[in-house]
Amino acid sequence: MKKILLFVFLLTACFSYSQNDTPITVKGKLIDKNTGTPLEFATVSFISKNPQKAPQGGVTDLEGNYSISITPGTYTVKWEYITFKSVVRENQTITEDKDYGTISLEVDVAELDAAIVIAEKTTVDIRLDKKIYNIGKDLTVRGGSASDVLDNVPSVSVDVEGNVALRGNDNVTIFIDGRPSALVGLDGADALRQIPAETIEKIEVITSPSARYDAEGTAGILNIILRKESQRGFNGNLQLESGIPERLGLSFNGNYRKNKWNLFTNTGWRYRTTPGNARSDTEFNSPDAQNKFVNERRVFDRLGRSLFTSLGAQYDINQKSNIIANAVYRYGNDDDITTNTIDRFDENLNLNEATRRIENEGENEDDVQFTLDYKNDLDDNGQKLTASIQYGFEIEQELANITETETTTNTLNDLEFSDQNTDERNALVQIDYELPIGENINWEAGYRGNYRDITTSFFLAERDFETSNTDLIPDAGLNNTFNYEELIHATYVQYGRKINNFSFLTGLRYEYTDVNIFQATTNETANKNYHSLFPTVNMSYEIKQGENLTLGYNRRIRRPRGRSLNPFPSRSSESNIFQGNVDLDPTFTNSVELGYIKRWTKFTLSTAAYMNISDDNWERIQQVVVDENNNPILTDNGDPIIRRFPVNLSKERRIGYELTLTYRPFKWWTINSDFNVFNVDTDGAFEDQDFTFNNTTYFARLNQKITLPAEIDFQTRLNYRGASENAQGTNDGIATLNLAASKDVFGENATITASVSDVFNSRRRESTTIGPDIIVDGQIQPSFISDSAFQWRERQFIVTFVYRFNEKKKRERGERSGDNDGDDGFEG
Repeated sequence: MKKILLFVFLLTACFSYSQNDTPITVKGKLIDKNTGTPLEFATVSFISKNPQKAPQGGVTDLEGNYSISITPGTYTVKWEYITFKSVVRENQTITEDKDYGTISLEVDVAELDAAIVIAEKTTVDIRLDKKIYNIGKDLTVRGGSASDVLDNVPSVSVDVEGNVALRGNDNVTIFIDGRPSALVGLDGADALRQIPAETIEKIEVITSPSARYDAEGTAGILNIILRKESQRGFNGNLQLESGIPERLGLSFNGNYRKNKWNLFTNTGWRYRTTPGNARSDTEFNSPDAQNKFVNERRVFDRLGRSLFTSLGAQYDINQKSNIIANAVYRYGNDDDITTNTIDRFDENLNLNEATRRIENEGENEDDVQFTLDYKNDLDDNGQKLTASIQYGFEIEQELANITETETTTNTLNDLEFSDQNTDERNALVQIDYELPIGENINWEAGYRGNYRDITTSFFLAERDFETSNTDLIPDAGLNNTFNYEELIHATYVQYGRKINNFSFLTGLRYEYTDVNIFQATTNETANKNYHSLFPTVNMSYEIKQGENLTLGYNRRIRRPRGRSLNPFPSRSSESNIFQGNVDLDPTFTNSVELGYIKRWTKFTLSTAAYMNISDDNWERIQQVVVDENNNPILTDNGDPIIRRFPVNLSKERRIGYELTLTYRPFKWWTINSDFNVFNVDTDGAFEDQDFTFNNTTYFARLNQKITLPAEIDFQTRLNYRGASENAQGTNDGIATLNLAASKDVFGENATITASVSDVFNSRRRESTTIGPDIIVDGQIQPSFISDSAFQWRERQFIVTFVYRFNEKKKRERGERSGDNDGDDGFEG
């Protein structure tokens, strides 16, 4: 009944004012009487004595606060929260703004055996400086990874290689629980694939970060919040999964809370195979090239095993302060086989050579992170102090054995062994202080120190067949040990205020960066240090209830790190190498964004226009490697070597528009869609080669969830990424369809879900790359033209079974939080 009342309140809120009544504001805060924990999404209702007057009310935010506009009158006021005893006050005459202060609700012992509510659908909470997507019952990501979750969040896209982009810009910073994390790892794409989807509670999309956040990431910040259950007693759920291609998984998340202690965990183990494929057809126009046409086909057979566990404890010192300690461990063990078949032809299409190159690679990875958080609500007026200490490390080793055979003669051409080791250590100290002044003013200040130390060593040895030497000889040109050390100090101050329907949050952040680079092989060192100010402004105007306009500005930075700076080459194949640039400078970006959100009874519209202008933008150049006489350097097989490397090439202007729609025509049918279109204009040149280009592209997503007869939930997700181009090539459009269905069993204590990812096996990147121009027979021609395709993961089918301990799912609260899209007002 409580949830039905809330549903009525939200539908009638915008009609609850008479033309002659001036709205007044009622506010306060709800907490758990026993622990002092804020009660989020609790109901506050105002029931008039006049039966002709519709009920009014709302819900609390994530901190347990509420601020509700009502018409003057006499009411019965109710404060309600599931499994807690309601507080009711009769005959409350409210004729002016009123603050009820902090109200404590007591657990209802009679309801302790009742359901602990599980959110049924993903909801959005709009704040001044971010959007929060609470991950609900999204069937298409059940049994998936953090990459799958991110790929379903509006404004975010994940390409076929797992690289994450925000509004089409891949320079996005990814946080775990609000901080840089070892869990994201050195290779963000691989790390995100190993974080189970069921461990994620919500995703914060921060396109206009306030001064509180790191300035890193020109596109913005994606903050992954891991689940930390806090229900009373013992609660949890166990998930089993299986699928095709072969995969098995087992995970558990839950907590035990008693008195002042709360113990929680998220633990999962997975075993999975991930087949993939790639191809490239390259034509070389250089007259010195022995092979004019090179056709390459690759097949990936990957076997991955991973363990993810998060163990934490919270101790409530009193109602206003607590300490949370958390340890996270992620282990990965992969065995991959890549079969590379290459056919090489002369200019008359006569076969010069056919080879098969097989790479057996084993990879072990250990990530550990320790975090200690302290929070103290210093008084009842919102004064707050928080402090965090974090330490983490990652150790990764990749061993590979490579053999190459000439298939027409069955002759062994090449034999290689490589060993790459990476050791990363990072530490963080952070302290934040909030000071409200009166009801509508908030000051905040803080400090954050980040330290990162990364050492990468690479060793390659190969057999010299020309001398018939059977020993493996180290390659001095590729072997290297590279150390990257970074220290960032940051301080900030920000000021927020609400004036009637207008709110603003403005701040200034200062960051000092000190970088030291050391190459053991050449005994070379380099040091760079720089500092800058990063102003931010975020404003919001509530046109009327359910309708808001926002405007934001911020300055951001993209720092070169590790691989982008390492000048020693690494290679994905014998003829394709990547080489860092030790002289690479940071990119600074100025961003502005104008947003609008409007809610109706069954329909929500959120839209934004944005512009980013970046100076000293990086571009990755591809060119054929030449010697001192400008002749192409060839491999033993006669293939020209193509080198990729980053340079501060251009000034980039990015202008875009995004639209997100939510429509619920019926209780059993929910439609979510988002559309993002953007134009990228880049102006720059390198070695007399013009890399200026202008490109407009878009991506769109359509999700539908339908409740079928027999209470079967069915969900579809359709993604489309439009064609695009860059300074050296084009990419074709990609369409992907995912399907899923679920059914509750055992009296709603368990759920079975079946899903198909990439139904048509179409998630494949197809592109064309054109090399820099050269002169051949007096004519200007591209040095090479390459058509390629890449599919990291082929179609997969997954079945999951979830069983809930002491949790019985109720749809009411899921719908309650779903129908309220959050606090659109001031957040300090």
